[in-house]
Amino acid sequence: MRLKFNFKYFYTMSTLLYYCFLPILYLISILPFPIFYLVSDGICFLLYTIFGYRKKVVYENLKKSFPNKSHLELKQLEKQFYHYLCDLFLETLKTLTISKEEAVKRCKFSAHTTQLLNEFADKKQSCILVMGHYGNWEWAGNSFSLQCKQQLYVIYHPLTNKHFDKLMYDMRTRFGTKLYAMKDTMREMIRNRNEVNATAFIADQTPSPEGAYWTTFMNQDTPVFWGTEKIAQKLNYPVVYVTIKRLKRGFYEVDSEILVADPKNTKEGEISELHTRKLEKDILAQPEIWLWSHRRWKHKRN
Repeated sequence: MRLKFNFKYFYTMSTLLYYCFLPILYLISILPFPIFYLVSDGICFLLYTIFGYRKKVVYENLKKSFPNKSHLELKQLEKQFYHYLCDLFLETLKTLTISKEEAVKRCKFSAHTTQLLNEFADKKQSCILVMGHYGNWEWAGNSFSLQCKQQLYVIYHPLTNKHFDKLMYDMRTRFGTKLYAMKDTMREMIRNRNEVNATAFIADQTPSPEGAYWTTFMNQDTPVFWGTEKIAQKLNYPVVYVTIKRLKRGFYEVDSEILVADPKNTKEGEISELHTRKLEKDILAQPEIWLWSHRRWKHKRN
C-alpha cells in the first residue's frame, strides 16, 4: 500500500518546531561570547562524538583532498573542522542580535579591500564578488554593508519552511544587505544595472554535472557553476575574489583582489578556473575552515 504524504501535517509540525526553537535561538544569540563559545563546544561534543553528523562524508572528503596526510593527521583536521562548523552555526545565530560595532570588530575588512571596493564605488562601477564556503561568509556579508559604500546583494537558496526562510532572510538583511534568489539572479542584476552595487557569488556549490565547467579541485574532478563567469562576461563587471581569514576564534578578516578586470575579453573557462584555484590556495592555507560536510564531489565526470 502506498502512503500518501500529508503536506498539511508536515507544514503544521514544522511551524510548531519553528516557534518552539525560536526563543532558544534568541537566547543563544544574546549570550556573552565566553559563554557563547562554551555552548558551541557542548554542541560540538554532541554533533561529533555522540551523533557523528556526516563524519563519513567529512573524512572521505579530507582523505581524497589530502592523500599524503596520515590517518592521525586527518582525524585531527576532522576535529578542528567540527569545532569550526559549530562556531559557524552559532555565529550565524549571533547576527540576530549583534550590534553594528561588534559586527565590525569581529569581521574587519583589510585596508586594501576597503580601498579597492571604495574605488569601484567612486567610479560608479558595479562588481562581482566571488568566494567559497570558507571562513564566516555570513558575518562578512553583514560587515560589508557596514563598511563599504556600494549596495551588496547576496545570492541565496530560499528555504522550504517559510518561517525559517524569513528568519534567515532577516538575519542576512539586518544591516542593509539585500538578497537575490538564485533563479532570479540574472534578471535582477540586469534590472539593477543603474545602481552601484556588488553581487556576491558563493561559487563552490555543486551544480548538475551536465553543462558544468569541469576542473581538478583538491585532487578531484569537480564540476563548477558557469553562472559567475557567464554573468560577469555578459555584464562585463570586474570580478573580485574575496577570502575570509579566521584570525582567531570569533574574529575574521576579509581580504580581496581583482581577479579579472575585463571579463568580456576572457576565454571560456578562464574565470571559473581562476576563482577555483584561489579557493584551493585558501583551503590549503587554512583547511579546517572550509565546509567539508558538503557533498562537493557526489558527481563524476562523464
